[in-house]
Amino acid sequence: MTPLSFRELQAQLQPEWSRVNQAQGPDMDVLMVPSLSMDQSQIDLVTGAHHYEERQLFSLIRLRDPGVRMVYATSKPLGELVVDAVLELLPGVPTSHARRRLHLVDTDDASNRPLTAKLLERPALLARIAELLRPGRSFINCFVVSNLEKQLSERLQVPLLGTDPALGYWGSKAGSRELFARCGVPHPPGSPLTHSLDDLTEATAELWEAHPELRQCVVKLNEGFSGEGNAPLPLAPLQLAELSGSERRRRLRQALEALPMPSPGWKEQLGPQGALVEAWLEGGEALRSPSVQGTIHPGSAGKPGLVEVLSSHEQVLGGASGQTYLGCSFPAAEPYRLALMHHGQAVGEALAKEGALERYAVDFIARRFNDRWDLQAIEVNLRQGGTTHPYMALSAITSGTLDPASGLYRAPSGQALHYKATDNLTAPHLRGLLPVDLIDIVAEAGLHFDPAQLRGSVFHLLGCLSEYGKLGMTCIGRSAEEAEEVYAATEAELLQAARRLGH
Repeated sequence: MTPLSFRELQAQLQPEWSRVNQAQGPDMDVLMVPSLSMDQSQIDLVTGAHHYEERQLFSLIRLRDPGVRMVYATSKPLGELVVDAVLELLPGVPTSHARRRLHLVDTDDASNRPLTAKLLERPALLARIAELLRPGRSFINCFVVSNLEKQLSERLQVPLLGTDPALGYWGSKAGSRELFARCGVPHPPGSPLTHSLDDLTEATAELWEAHPELRQCVVKLNEGFSGEGNAPLPLAPLQLAELSGSERRRRLRQALEALPMPSPGWKEQLGPQGALVEAWLEGGEALRSPSVQGTIHPGSAGKPGLVEVLSSHEQVLGGASGQTYLGCSFPAAEPYRLALMHHGQAVGEALAKEGALERYAVDFIARRFNDRWDLQAIEVNLRQGGTTHPYMALSAITSGTLDPASGLYRAPSGQALHYKATDNLTAPHLRGLLPVDLIDIVAEAGLHFDPAQLRGSVFHLLGCLSEYGKLGMTCIGRSAEEAEEVYAATEAELLQAARRLGH
């Protein structure tokens, strides 16, 4: 029998397979492959990269449906406590019942490479995985879909719920700008894609000449990830207005040569992937970095799937460039929350027409001028991201829903819920703490999530804790202020307890 192509396999996806919050849905098997499949130079920037595979454990929410079975793949074996800590949070299903329908598989390979590459190198392991998946009732779910995941789908002959990497242009910086223009979504002035330092210099000069009030711009590699391919370029110190056209370009070229881009060897990547330059948005009385997240369900009969806006967030950015994702709070601020969701819906529908599937997100800059907020779209992400797993955690442990009229998430009681989340709670004296120590500390302090009170903390990246002193957490409350209080109390208690224990 001739193997099916990736596109033919994706045609088998059923619309209802992407519905996560179902108490009773179709019998199906899900293969979770939470691989950080990206450029190796970007993986090398992530501390404890293979532990990030734990972030998708909140996808175990699907096991609330008794007809769902899941195979969860990781690089190294997951600790029982790490898995049970998530299963015990799922309301309405005994942990033992969910655990019987969960199969954990691993490659026993902690190297700093994509999990999917490790799976493809192990045909015997793939054969065992294939035996666990029922034909016609199975699909693959991933953090990001690259050509590696495409190969995995074709090797297993199992459809993948995610955007074909052939459509990756729409998640690039240039593709994002094209989508924004098509959808009428406001976005900053910027340049076309360039593929050499000379062309990038010319594009920067032309951007400044069209907008001489610019004090700074930002250079973006077309396929940069999590801000690591972005770098601000100050223009004011260059005194461009005082220079002739040729001298202006010479000085810009020198500045670009010395640009401190977080992504190493970025100039060598200009040819293959390209870069563009955008206006750096500043001014106003406040500056924020909100985002909106949605999903595109599989369509039927060749029609685009339904687009569902899932959440809005305020992102916390930092790092050397000030543009690396560190954490988030949910939901986005009320003055522009519904506008974010409106823009997210428009971009999602445009992506659906192009054939995109599953998670996408749109990042914005919000600036306040007196009582008016100005929203400008920055980029589209065609994958799961840093705001995906905190929202999955909230959904997994509360069984609530998003109210599209307000953008608030409401528990079944009607109570609105908020959270603050991070992937980067890091401190030297957290090193050496084991996951069981963490659970003990939080339980004794009464800071673990309490379903009766609808407040408390849930954790991820537990595998990073002992080796790297790094932890992720989502802190939930009934107001933004309460979520902040839970976050501050949890952080303080963990650090104090670690000091008491002599770490």
